[in-house]
Amino acid sequence: MSKIKICGLFRSEDIEYVNEARPDYVGFVFAPGRRRIAPAQAAAFRKSLRPGIAPVGVFVNAPIDEIAALYRDGVIHLAQLHGGEDAAYIERLKAACGVPIIKVVKIARHSRRSEESQPLTLCLADYLLFDSGNGSGKTFDWNLIPRTGKPYFLAGGIGLGNIGDALALSPYALDVSSGAETNGLKDREKILQLVAACRAGIDLLRN
Repeated sequence: MSKIKICGLFRSEDIEYVNEARPDYVGFVFAPGRRRIAPAQAAAFRKSLRPGIAPVGVFVNAPIDEIAALYRDGVIHLAQLHGGEDAAYIERLKAACGVPIIKVVKIARHSRRSEESQPLTLCLADYLLFDSGNGSGKTFDWNLIPRTGKPYFLAGGIGLGNIGDALALSPYALDVSSGAETNGLKDREKILQLVAACRAGIDLLRN
């Protein structure tokens, strides 16, 4: 049964929208970019977040102490790593706080090569996330998804127009950001429809 994550929340309205829609995960971005939020803002959002929605912190080569503090304070439940974090980094992070880890694997557009040059890193991560880039919002050839036996999030250009095709791949979860936005801001109706479509898609695939 595929889950859904709405990533890149940075306004109080965004929290209201996800509380209404009830996705399985939401993402708070701590890496540079237009959706970046400060730890204090994330902590305030976390307090307003409905129980049952797991907050994920999105990082790029962040100091381990920063991630560990957010996890220990309950601001995040998982850490999503988008940078060059290697096996040693993940091992130190796990030792520091035991946070469940999602490691991003960027899939090359026209080949079966991916950033799997460090298999130990992938083994130490609890989940993988397949994408074409760091929040590019573009799809890649899903036929290139490697078989690892590890649960994975599918990201990149997922929206109402292709969510059914994405669910047919049976990922652990879908990761949606720009597909839940209009003019760069989270859109309540799109969030509601995406979560509803995910639930309905699951039901249809079971029948």
